[in-house]
Amino acid sequence: MVLSEEKITHLSHLILNHLKTPERARLKVEEPVVLREIKRLLVDELRVESDVDVVVRRRLATYSKPLAEGSAEWETLYRKAFEEEMRKRKKV
Repeated sequence: MVLSEEKITHLSHLILNHLKTPERARLKVEEPVVLREIKRLLVDELRVESDVDVVVRRRLATYSKPLAEGSAEWETLYRKAFEEEMRKRKKV
């Protein structure tokens, strides 16, 4: 998944605002520092998912039986392979 810089910034602000509610946590560092870290984490996670997507698509392309992308069978195999690859990377 690709998100624009603006979308990542927007999501970062939403997360920060959620964290700042009284029943949540009190921030011990300045907001810009927290926002940068949230943005970094979002970008890192999106990069991992993108890398895994490439690996899974390559794997599915090697199957002896041709699979039509978007078919129910392809979607099922893609999801299973994606989850397996994410577990290997300890992200699920």
